[in-house]
Amino acid sequence: MQESEVSRTSGRVISWLAWSLSALSVAMFVAIIALYALIRSAPQVPSSISGRFTPTDLLMGVPFLAFPIMGALIASRRPHNPIGWICLAVGSLFLLLGVSEYYSVYGVAEPDSVPFPIGVAWLGNWLWMPAVGLFATYLFLLFPDGRLPSRRWLPLAWFSGAVIVVLSLGFGLAPGPVASLPRGIRNPFGLEGLPWLSDAANVGFPLLALCILASVASLVLRYRRSRGEEREQIKWIAFAASVIGLLFLIGLVISLIYGSTPPSWTRLLDTMTALSYTGVPIALGFAVLKYRLYDIEVIINRTLVYGSLTLLLALVYFGGVTATQAIFRTLSGQEQQPQLAIVVSTLVIAALFNPLRRRIQAFIDRRFYRKKYDAAKTLEAFTARLRDETDLQALNGELTKVVRETMQPAHVSLWLRPDPPPRASKGRE
Repeated sequence: MQESEVSRTSGRVISWLAWSLSALSVAMFVAIIALYALIRSAPQVPSSISGRFTPTDLLMGVPFLAFPIMGALIASRRPHNPIGWICLAVGSLFLLLGVSEYYSVYGVAEPDSVPFPIGVAWLGNWLWMPAVGLFATYLFLLFPDGRLPSRRWLPLAWFSGAVIVVLSLGFGLAPGPVASLPRGIRNPFGLEGLPWLSDAANVGFPLLALCILASVASLVLRYRRSRGEEREQIKWIAFAASVIGLLFLIGLVISLIYGSTPPSWTRLLDTMTALSYTGVPIALGFAVLKYRLYDIEVIINRTLVYGSLTLLLALVYFGGVTATQAIFRTLSGQEQQPQLAIVVSTLVIAALFNPLRRRIQAFIDRRFYRKKYDAAKTLEAFTARLRDETDLQALNGELTKVVRETMQPAHVSLWLRPDPPPRASKGRE
């Protein structure tokens, strides 16, 4: 009885600690919004500084707010799994980094407005390194159960920690200007007698990149060796990471095409890429807490279908509008596009939506979910046969064949319940 009470007390303390850290992260996000408003509204702040901060920068904080919230949920329910605590640490560190940047910029632009702005800027000068290191190495290395894949990965865990510590110290003690502040403001804690610290990143970053690649490789190997529940857990994080990677790849291609002058609509893509990081903590929560774990297949299927459908409809819409505009310009010689082109393109999109969706769904089922697609077709054919067949023995053989093809069991047996005997008459003759 006493051990049970101690366990409940310990659970309440852990839950209180986790949610307190999450509440602190929310408070830091609110502080970022307040400092953003001060920077944008202060007349003394130069436009060269205030122009660096846009509403998109605030959206960048949303994913890092999702990390501590989901981390608190995981840590309070799975306190022995370090994934929840890593999420809490990653979100808190990134939000603290944001607070330090906004705080220091406002303090330098508005002298004597806040205390120690340069010292706070120094804090953010190296704080991002442990945040990135925790997210990009240990999160993949320990997912999903909080343990290493095997003892052979222990040297990588120690080496990753050493690289993160060395890089953090290098950025914190390197002489030179503070990155987040205007030029001319140097690191107050920089060791001027050790200028080589400024070049530590040239050695440290490649080592950190190797640690990140090795951590991702450990997750891939874990997936290949896993079965059942653990495989579904890894699918969640892989799905979230693939969305980020796809958007990042699209942005990279656009930057290569347009160079330093991308079109204005690419800002929407940048915002979507920033917000896509929110999917990582959400996926972690679903996977670790095993909530709706096996729905990942449905989510991946729907993402493939509606992502492809959206892309095709967008191409049809803009292609139709552009073609109509070119035809109208050729025939009439006017530059202004008629509203009829937009209306017609919209109607075409509405008419194509369902047929395209069905065709894309069938293609994706055939290409990526072949076994399920074949099983569905087999059951559909059996249902049609069932309506017309009257021979019981033929139906028995057909049913056994369908079960073998769809479920692929090791052994199939079929028992039929005999007809019940006729009830005796209750009346007297």
